[in-house]
Amino acid sequence: MTVGPALSVSLNAIGKVMAEAHDSWWIIASAAVALHGADPGHVADVDVLLSVADAQRILPAIGIELRSGSPHAAFRSSIFGTWTGTALPVEFMADFHRRSGEAWLPVRPATRQPVEVDGLAVFIPERVELQAMLTAFGRPKDRERARSLAAVS
Repeated sequence: MTVGPALSVSLNAIGKVMAEAHDSWWIIASAAVALHGADPGHVADVDVLLSVADAQRILPAIGIELRSGSPHAAFRSSIFGTWTGTALPVEFMADFHRRSGEAWLPVRPATRQPVEVDGLAVFIPERVELQAMLTAFGRPKDRERARSLAAVS
């Protein structure tokens, strides 16, 4: 696994604040692809899925205003917040859903793989599940990341 310095600093910060989580949480999307050792393309931010209870407790403690919604029309969360106190922005999403036609489907990984970054644990879905998740998201950049994951054994 090779992650750049900005991603490493951000993952370290996430590991520290999420150590206070009571429920399962995951890093998904491009950062998770990088943690699996695949080429994620450009990593512009880090996406974190967490429970509503953890979001309500942890996010205000690091200065994040709790709001609903998402910056993308194909996704929504009961609680969404962006943390800019790290090298890369971190997007926290609680009760995260993706649009499929007219339906909103929950996104909650079934697998949880720990990855150590600078002595701290962060969690990602297992490779096959992450690949399926990215494919289901349907955006070209997500499909490309899914193909990159498929090439890693």
